[in-house]
Amino acid sequence: MTIGSLFSGIGGLELGLEMCGLGPVRWQCEIDPAARAVLAEHWPGVRRYEDVRHIDEYAERVDIICGGFPCQDISDAGTNHTRRGVHGERSGLWREYARVIREVRPRAVFIENVASLAERGLGKVLSDLSSLGFDAEWGVFCGCYAGAPHARERMFVLAWADGESKSALAQHAEVAGVPAVAGAAGDRRAPPPGVLGVADGVPGEMDRLRLLGNSAEPPLVALAWRTLTQRLEPFRTKGLTEG
Repeated sequence: MTIGSLFSGIGGLELGLEMCGLGPVRWQCEIDPAARAVLAEHWPGVRRYEDVRHIDEYAERVDIICGGFPCQDISDAGTNHTRRGVHGERSGLWREYARVIREVRPRAVFIENVASLAERGLGKVLSDLSSLGFDAEWGVFCGCYAGAPHARERMFVLAWADGESKSALAQHAEVAGVPAVAGAAGDRRAPPPGVLGVADGVPGEMDRLRLLGNSAEPPLVALAWRTLTQRLEPFRTKGLTEG
């Protein structure tokens, strides 16, 4: 299943989906020049947009649109005390995410954000997806579930277009496997002293602190995809789980 990526960062979501046998990546969108340089190194030849507002109905059709829209107005971290959620200046770019879904019409959408999206915008996200003709599953996943030595929690939403289960997705594939990792659900260990950026699943040459701070951990992305697709009982062995 082909992938288009919004707010790509250094490609954590793409790497996680590729771990599940999905892809190839057809296009990415990232405004940060340093992050785009990392994307260019690891996905050469893939089209890259510099601004989500530049993507229109002429963009290449893809099966999956993935991306984590900005969390600054949603997150509990930082100095932003207004926290206007998806109506804020930065996190309000969700409206562009929704517009691209409407323009491109993918078969599935995979969204990542901070766990506090549950209180500051999940209802809006789900409502918009529903108005676009998508059903959804969602959940909060802890980094330690995928073996990371920390409890960084992320919200993932998997949405699929109405009718896909009876048509294009009826491929009867097994849920993609993800290599076993250390750590169990509920194991919220603190990071080892002095260790930073070594348990994130991102190749070392991509390991830059500022970029990693905005990146999703690929093993956790893969775990979230696998878990949410397994929840889709009517669709469990169909095309959402086949590359």
